[in-house]
Amino acid sequence: MDFFLIEMVDTICRTASTETDADSEAVFYKLETLGYAVGQRLVERFTKDRPRFADTLDVVKFICKDFWTIMFKKQIDNLKTNHRGVYVLQDNNFRWFMRMSTDIGGADSARKASPYVWFPCGIIRGALANLGVPSVVVAETSNLPQCTFQIKIVQ
Repeated sequence: MDFFLIEMVDTICRTASTETDADSEAVFYKLETLGYAVGQRLVERFTKDRPRFADTLDVVKFICKDFWTIMFKKQIDNLKTNHRGVYVLQDNNFRWFMRMSTDIGGADSARKASPYVWFPCGIIRGALANLGVPSVVVAETSNLPQCTFQIKIVQ
């Protein structure tokens, strides 16, 4: 899956030159939409024998523990919430970044890695949507391979 993500992002980026903001938004839209569809299908499959979740916090805990374990062979490292519909999921060793090489590190590496988090953002958003929790998911990569996903629940 690691290599598949790298090739998928590379192929989509090559089909649209990322010189303008419109092209960058098109790449974001394609990757996030693909991830959304994958997330919906995966969560449908993984929750078919489970009872319904009681509230939004239970859904987010399912994503952090069970869904993340199925996808990445480990639980999320840190979950924070402000109890107002914002959840922050932190993965200190994001599996899909482990095979990426960074020349310089820092802001340039994080900027180059940003298209690679758009697909997992879509996966999380699709999984949450299929569980009845509409949301907006944004990712931040400041220090590879660490990745932070911020989930804002849409009321």
